[in-house]
Parts: sequence; C-alpha cells; structure tokens
Amino acid sequence: MRGTSGLIEEVERIAVLRANALGDFLLAVPALKALKHAYPGASLTLLGTPWHAEFLEGRPGPVDDVVALPPISGVSTQASGWAVPEELCERLRARRFDLAVQIHGGGRHSNPFIRRLGARVTAGMRAPGAESLDRWVPYTDYHHETLRFLQVTALVGAVTGDLEARVAVTGADRAELAEALGEPPRGLVAVHPGAKDPRRRWPVERFAEVADRTGRPIAVTGTPEEKDLVMGVVGAMRRPAIPVVGALGIGGLAALYERCDLVIANDTGPRHLAAAVGTPTVAVYWCGNLINYGPLSRVRHRPLISWTTACPVCGADGMDPRAERCPHDLPWVTDVSVESVMEQVRDLLDD
Repeated sequence: MRGTSGLIEEVERIAVLRANALGDFLLAVPALKALKHAYPGASLTLLGTPWHAEFLEGRPGPVDDVVALPPISGVSTQASGWAVPEELCERLRARRFDLAVQIHGGGRHSNPFIRRLGARVTAGMRAPGAESLDRWVPYTDYHHETLRFLQVTALVGAVTGDLEARVAVTGADRAELAEALGEPPRGLVAVHPGAKDPRRRWPVERFAEVADRTGRPIAVTGTPEEKDLVMGVVGAMRRPAIPVVGALGIGGLAALYERCDLVIANDTGPRHLAAAVGTPTVAVYWCGNLINYGPLSRVRHRPLISWTTACPVCGADGMDPRAERCPHDLPWVTDVSVESVMEQVRDLLDD
C-alpha cells in the first residue's frame, strides 16, 4: 500500500470506475456502499457503461448517477484501438471530483484514465508496471474481487461489514415481469445454463436432469446469444419448462429471480443477480474462478467446485493467470456430478 489512509476532508463529489458486466458490478456493490456510508453527504458517480445507466436509473442504492463511457480500450471495452476522448476528460474534469476511485483492474489503462479526471485524491489498484495513484493497493492474482475492492475503499476510510451485494427490486421491474410473463407460478425454480466463457458451462443435459428432479415449475433463463443453451435445456427435459430468452431486461430478470425459490446456474452475472435480490443459489464453479468470484457465504449459496486444472483437450495449464489461453472451448466443469448438485438443491428447497 502506498500513500496515507483514512477519511478525506470536505468530499462532495466521488467518481468510481467500474465499467464492465453485471456480475462485475454486483461484486463491487459492497465497496460502493462503504463509500456512501463513509461520505454520506457526497454524490457518488459511477463511471460505467450504457447498461449501468439503464439499470440504475431510479433504483435505490449507493449510486447517485452514472456516466456511460464510450468505448475506451482497457477501460470500457476489451477491444483495442479506442483512445480516451479528450472531450470526455474535459467534461469529467468540469465536475471537480474530490475523490476518484479505481476498482477496475490492475491499472495499466484505468489508472492513467483516472488521473486525467483531475480529482483532488485518487485511489485504486496497481499491478506491477502500472501507473501509481495517490493511494493504492497491489493488484494480485487469486483474490476475491469484493474483498479486493474493500481494500481500496479502506484506503480512504470507507469500511463495511456487509460483504454481500443487495439490489432493490422496483415496481418498474415487477411491472416489466408481469407484462412479459404474467404471474409466475408458486414454487418456481430458475435455471441459467449460460456463461460468457464456454469453459464455465455445465452441460445442458445435466441442467435438464436437475431441473426435472426438483419437481418444481421451471424457468430457463438466458440472453438472446444463449438461446441454443436455453432451448437445449428445455428440449432435454421430460417436464415442460418456461424458456425466458431476451424477454426481460436486467430489472425484469431481477423481479423474476425475486419470485423464485432457487436459482441454479453456472458462474455468471445472473447468479450474482439472484443472490443480490435475496434468492438462494446453487452454482457450478471452476476452482480458479471460485476464488475471485464465488459467494462468500454458504448458508443460502452453494458452489459446486470443479477441480479440473488443465484443458481437457490439450492439457494446457489453467492455473497460471498469465499463461496464454489455449484455443479449446470445451467445458472444464464436467467433473461436477448431477448428484452433488442435487444434494445442495434438495437441502435449500427443503430448508
């Protein structure tokens, strides 16, 4: 850690950079709440993406407003070739942020961007070789993201005992659900077979078997890009299920999960969303991802862990975060059995 720590005086405007996907945002919510608690009179601006602006508009929580960033390489997109627009920096500097917090990776791209905002104090993470901020903690591999971010907020005197994200479900969310799907059946269980990385996807036929064995009404959720996975589960089931593909925005999906007794998923943003609205979850995790992204409690959230450490096709090492990714996209989580998942499903549904 470098620089002094503790509360900063006369903070009225805070900017926080976290401009990526749903699960990434939810892992950061405890840190955002800690900042808001430490500086209750300050306005907290999230430097995010268009989906953040849409989802957080009018939603109770620690974020007061969102600046939807354009594509910026290493900041709001992984694609190369997108420079930081000077007009954007001028607009953000005009806000005169007292504190700018970077919880967006090791800082190779994000720290220079944060420094260009002209905030009175900057704080964040720093990987070897990245530009420094006024206050920083080292960015290291295999560290749970929520705890990592709370180390950053502690640099500016913001601490909390709340380690689990919570998201408010609004009347607009529930109205969206009602318009799209009507009244969900009692005892509903949701299954989410998708994940951005194909290596994190448990086989669809195993999701189908688990869904059948619950004996409950089933909704199978997914994005439009995951339609084949959703319909694969529905088609492999012996009982009817409700496919929910692209029918709901994130708010409507939150309302659906709120009405579920359980969500069964891979390691993906919708699992975090279900947990954030208070619904128990059972999820399949690859061991390396569990360290960084898994649930921190086990009372209502049960991860099933795959201990596969090498590519099942070519044997490439999966445990070195700096190693080049092999080209194979087959699942790394097939050593997780249906019975092990069902054991946790039964325990939570019978609770």
